[in-house]
Amino acid sequence: MATPSRSLADDIRGRSDAELIDLVLARPDLARPAPADLTSLAARAGTRASVQRAVEALDRGHLQVLEAVVVVGDGADRADLLRLLGTDERKTVDAIVSDLWRSALVWRGADGHHVVRTVPEVLGSSIAGLGVPMRELRPSSQPEDADPERIRATLAQAPDDSRAMLERMTWGPAFGVLPAAPPGRTTARWLLEHHLLVPVSTDRVALPREVGLVLREGRLHRSLELTPPDIEARAVSLVDAAAGGAASECLTHVDELAAAWGADPPRVLRAGGLSVRDLRVTQLALDLDPEHTAFVVELAYAAGLVADDGEVVPVWAPTSEIDEWSSSESGHRWATMALAWLGSTRAPHLVGRRSTGTGPANALGPDVQWPAIRAIRREVLRELTSLQPGSAADHASLRERLAWRRPNRSAAVLDEAVEAVLREAEWLGVTGRGALSEAGRALIASPDSVDDVAAAMAAHLPSPVDHILVQADLTAVAPGPLVGGLGSFMRLAADVESRGGATVYRFTPESVRRALDAGWTAADFIETVRRSSRTPVPQPLEYLVSDVARKHGQTRIGGAAAYIRSDDEAVLDTMLASRDLTPLRLRRLAPTVLVSSADPRVLVDLLRDNGFAPVHEGQDGTVVHAETPRRRAGSRRRGPGPTVSPVDRPHTQSLVDGLRAAEATADQRRVEDEARPGPRIQAMDPVVTLSLLRDAVADRHGVWIGYSDGHGATSRHLIHPQRVEGGRVRATDESGHEKSFSVHRITGATLEG
Repeated sequence: MATPSRSLADDIRGRSDAELIDLVLARPDLARPAPADLTSLAARAGTRASVQRAVEALDRGHLQVLEAVVVVGDGADRADLLRLLGTDERKTVDAIVSDLWRSALVWRGADGHHVVRTVPEVLGSSIAGLGVPMRELRPSSQPEDADPERIRATLAQAPDDSRAMLERMTWGPAFGVLPAAPPGRTTARWLLEHHLLVPVSTDRVALPREVGLVLREGRLHRSLELTPPDIEARAVSLVDAAAGGAASECLTHVDELAAAWGADPPRVLRAGGLSVRDLRVTQLALDLDPEHTAFVVELAYAAGLVADDGEVVPVWAPTSEIDEWSSSESGHRWATMALAWLGSTRAPHLVGRRSTGTGPANALGPDVQWPAIRAIRREVLRELTSLQPGSAADHASLRERLAWRRPNRSAAVLDEAVEAVLREAEWLGVTGRGALSEAGRALIASPDSVDDVAAAMAAHLPSPVDHILVQADLTAVAPGPLVGGLGSFMRLAADVESRGGATVYRFTPESVRRALDAGWTAADFIETVRRSSRTPVPQPLEYLVSDVARKHGQTRIGGAAAYIRSDDEAVLDTMLASRDLTPLRLRRLAPTVLVSSADPRVLVDLLRDNGFAPVHEGQDGTVVHAETPRRRAGSRRRGPGPTVSPVDRPHTQSLVDGLRAAEATADQRRVEDEARPGPRIQAMDPVVTLSLLRDAVADRHGVWIGYSDGHGATSRHLIHPQRVEGGRVRATDESGHEKSFSVHRITGATLEG
C-alpha cells in the first residue's frame, strides 16, 4: 500500500482547478507562502501544524465523522462507518466526508477513503473517549483477544463489581487508577486476567479500544450531533429604538470619559494599563458599574480616542483624533466605535480577573489582549443574523450552538466570552432588547464601510434637544441628549444624578462654584438656565446661585509670596485661628491682608477644603478664572500599516494557475532528466559534495555533477576533478577542456559508473 503522504500528493495532483481552489479557501494557511508546486502543497497540507489548524476549525458534526473514519480504519466500507456512528443518514454522512476530503483531511484511494497520517496525532490517543487498540497496549496479544465475540462472551461472565468498573470507563476516560483497597484490587485483577483491562504502569490501567466499542454496543459517540442545534428565540418589539438609545448613552459615556481624562489624566502603570484606583475614580465619574466602565475605557482605546501620551511620566489622555470625532455626525461617531469594537482583539470582560501574573488584569493592560475574542464576536453576530429581524436569542441555546460550531474550545471559557459579547453588544447598541438591530446587521454585512454602518444607525439615534426642564428641588431634566453648548454647560454647572431615557442633573453649591470659577457670572448663569429651560427658573435655584456668588471671591489670593486679602476681618481671624491651616504659616500684614509662602493655587485648594470660598487674583487685581485643562496625547508619526493580501477566490485562482504551470514544468524536467545520459543526481549537503570531490581527485575518478548557473537553471556535467581549493574545483570536462566550477553552485554529485 502506498504511504499516506505519497497518496495524498497523488490525490491532490489529480484534483481539478475548482477543487484545488476549494481546498485553499478551506485552509488559507496553505497559501502563505505560496507553495512551489502541487507536491509542495500536498506536503504542507499533511504537516501537523496545518492539520491541527484545520481540525480546530471543524464543527462537532465534522469532528465526529472524522473520528469515526479514524476508528474504522483505512478503506473501510461506508456501511461500517454508518454502523459506528449509529445512524442511517447516509446523505448527511456522505456530505460531511466530502467536506473532509475537500479540506484534505482525508484522501481517496483505490480502496476508499484514508485519513491523513497526522490527523490521529492531532486528535490524540483517546479518540471520542476510546482507548488505543489492543495491539498497541499489548504487543504480545493475539488476534482473538480483540475479537468482539470473544469480548462479549467474557463480559457475560464478568462479576457485577467488575462490570460496574468497566461501565464507569465506557464513555471515557479510557485510563483509570487501580483502587488501593483490596476489594477494588480483586475486581481489577479479574479484568486484567481476562484482558479486558491492560496495565500501563504499576497503578494505572487502560481500557482497550475494542473492549470500549463492545461496551458502547458498537457506537462511537454517546449522542450523535451531525447538524447544529436550533436557536430558541422570542419576538421583541422596538429593537432599533432600544439600540439607538443605548448607542446614544454610549456616545455620552465616551464624551464624559474624554472630558474627565482631559482635565485630570490618570497615570500609566509601569507594566502598562490603568490602575484599579483610577478605574474606580472613572467609574464614579461615569456613574456605571465596574464591567461597564471597563468596556467604555477599552472601547475608547480601541477606537483611538484615548492613548498613552508617551511623555516622561506617561498618562492616559484623549488623543488629537477625539476633537474631530466629537464634531462628527452622531451616526459616524457610533460607526467608528462599533467597527473598532468588532475588529478589536481586546476582551474588556477580562478586566479584574486573575491573570497569569501575580494580580488581576488591569484595564488597558496587556493581560486584556485576547485575539480569540474577535472571532467569537463575529460568530455570535452571525448566529444572530440567522434569526428573523426582531427575534432575541435564548442565551443558553445560542451558547450550545456556538459550542457545536467550535467543540475544541473550552466550554467554560466560551460561555463566559459569549455572555460578555452579548452584554457589550447591548451596551453599544448593536443589539436592542436582545435582538440584532438594523445597524448591527449592517455592521456584519459591511464591516469595511463606515458610511453604510453610520447610515443604518443615524435614523435611530435620538435627536439632540436644546432645552431642559428645571424643577423646584434644584434638579433639571434633559429629555434627551443635549446639543453641544448646552451639554457642556450642564456638565460644568450641575452634577449628573441619574441617566436613562432622560438625564437628571442636580445643581449644588460645588457645581455652581465650578461654573463661577470658569468665568460665569451669576447673571449669565441664571440667564442661560432661563433661556434653556421650558419651565420657569425656581426661586431656590436663584437663591443658591446668588448665595454662592456673594461668597465667591470674597476672599482673594495672589502671589507676592502669596497674599490673602478680604474686606471681612472676621474671615481672616477665622483663618488665623484654624489649626488645619497652620502648615500655611499665615501672617497678618494689615487688618484685611494675610501673607503666606505657599503657592497661590495651593492656598485656593486648602482654603476651599476648609469651608472658605476664595478666588485667585491676578497681579492687576482682576480675578483669574480657572480654565479646565485639556490634555491630549501627542500625535505620533505612524508608518504605513501592514499590507494584507487576503486569500480570496481571485488570489486562489492565480495561485492554482501558478501551481499548474509549475507542475507541468516539473513533469517536463523529470522527463528531460530521465532522457539525459548518466545517472540521476540527487541534491546533497555541500559538505558531502566536497568530500566526494576530494575523493575523486585522489582516485582520479570521474564525477557527474549538477551545476546551477546565474539564472537558477541546473545543468549536468561529467568532470574529472584535478584539485579542490579556495571554494572552486579545477577539472576537465567531457571535451577535454579545463574549467573551473564554484563549489557553492554544485547542487549534487555522484561518481561515474
